[in-house]
Amino acid sequence: QVQLVESGGGLVQAGGSLRLSCAASGRSINNYAMGWFRQAPGKEREFVAGISWSGGITDYADNVKGRFTISRDNAKNTVYLQMNSLKPEDTAVYYCAARRFKLTTTSEYEYWGQGTQVTVSS
Repeated sequence: QVQLVESGGGLVQAGGSLRLSCAASGRSINNYAMGWFRQAPGKEREFVAGISWSGGITDYADNVKGRFTISRDNAKNTVYLQMNSLKPEDTAVYYCAARRFKLTTTSEYEYWGQGTQVTVSS
């Protein structure tokens, strides 16, 4: 089992930045692809960013490309999402997820965190 705990969310003005962290416990995530998803009120959960188990491959949703950066530190069993130039439409609960081996942009992840709220004011 892998337990995931997100942190770093909060309230920020448009144009600002936040860095989300996802700390994993229970087992090493070295062999796990990791993803960030988000869900805004009244909307479906959507893929935001993903990173392969090695960190060599990353993928982003079109609406965050160039603004968000996903990274991982396997020694710390932690994944990060650096979010810059935030917009009000980025407001959502952000979830971290893990799946063994191959990165995917779908919701087919085995483990999920509880989420952290990000609110961007205009």
